[in-house]
Amino acid sequence: MVLVPGHQIMDEAGLSRALIRISHEIVERNYGLDDVALIGIQKRGVPLAMRIRKILEEIEGVKVPMGILDITFYRDDLSMLSAHPVVNGTDIPFDVNGKKIILVDDVLFTGRTTRAAIENIFDMGRPANIQLAILIDRGHRQLPFRADYVGKNVPTAITEHIDVEVKEVDGTDRVILLKEEGTV
Repeated sequence: MVLVPGHQIMDEAGLSRALIRISHEIVERNYGLDDVALIGIQKRGVPLAMRIRKILEEIEGVKVPMGILDITFYRDDLSMLSAHPVVNGTDIPFDVNGKKIILVDDVLFTGRTTRAAIENIFDMGRPANIQLAILIDRGHRQLPFRADYVGKNVPTAITEHIDVEVKEVDGTDRVILLKEEGTV
């Protein structure tokens, strides 16, 4: 399968606006930031969580705990990955018990990454709740998850893909719709 660029869905300014809006929604929904902690899912969820954290701290003037989660060993398709999957590491420097956890990721698709992340967090303790912040929701869920905070809903065909690029990883901020070669 060869993917070819479709069109740009979000540019740097749009990505920034989406994260600012998500941050304000987090403050509103949680009546402030008491007991709120962010966890970014490796790989691109981490820089997005860092940006949200910075915005939240500017809005409310308080430090927000943040962690990094690698779900590699919680994936339900681990046996189908390479013999030596890349593990980016988990670092949760706070106790999850009683916290309002905001899971941050770039794209919500089937829901399997979300399931793996929640299972991983519950192995660490019992949070008060887990909320999901997603930059792009592209539909096609296979599991019953929906995001609490969404930067943009992008209805896609199953043959289309979403490519989120962030400066910290890719050198640029943008979201592109990719199509399989030969599809309209």
